[in-house]
Amino acid sequence: MKITVIGGTGLIGSQLVSTLRGAGHEVVAASLSTGVDLLSGEGLDQALAGADTVVNVTNSPTFDEASLAFFRTTVGNLLAAGERAGVGHQIALSIVGVDQVPQLDYYRAKTLQEDLLKQGPTPYSIVRATQFYEFMDAVLSWTSDDEAVRLPATRVQPIATADVVAALADVATAPALNGILDVAGPDVLPLDELGRLTLAARKDPRPVITDDTAGMFAAVEGDVLIAGPDARLAPTRYADWLAASA
Repeated sequence: MKITVIGGTGLIGSQLVSTLRGAGHEVVAASLSTGVDLLSGEGLDQALAGADTVVNVTNSPTFDEASLAFFRTTVGNLLAAGERAGVGHQIALSIVGVDQVPQLDYYRAKTLQEDLLKQGPTPYSIVRATQFYEFMDAVLSWTSDDEAVRLPATRVQPIATADVVAALADVATAPALNGILDVAGPDVLPLDELGRLTLAARKDPRPVITDDTAGMFAAVEGDVLIAGPDARLAPTRYADWLAASA
């Protein structure tokens, strides 16, 4: 089958393109660098020509209120182009618990993306993933200095991007869910403890101070970032991924 991956040169997209091509599918990797602009619509018709399925793994360039306009425009353009091209399945990568954290602009924007896809003219699937292992260093940097790292005890269930890609590839080559699939890592950990594991693996001597006001995830209450009972649980454990990436 022919599959177009929007955002096909990024962290998730490049892995997904490789996986799908390895399975024998015809894949178009669409991104700004290949001449496809979701905001203006430029290049979309060519990128979607003949595609059976479209997988959208693009991200807003900002996490603030401007992300709402980004997703409103880009989803509209992608759905319209998909309808013109006769695409039979539209897929979006989203976030576990995204609709339960309205206090975060970016999460509200991703919820809007999901809602627009659900209301669109094409059968759809939404794959919601938990936080990526690969982003942990960035999370640490938000609330750190030379002396310490501050993190809330928010419970998370992070996942390796390779496992997210495997789930996306399975969904992309199957009939549309017309619903949501949660994918998550095998372990639930407080974010501060995840920070301690990360620093230890990096041989970074700084302590992690539990601070429930620190960083973006401080706004998250309860277990909303934990996958539900019907989630697809990935096999890669964080400790093993840390050891492999050291």
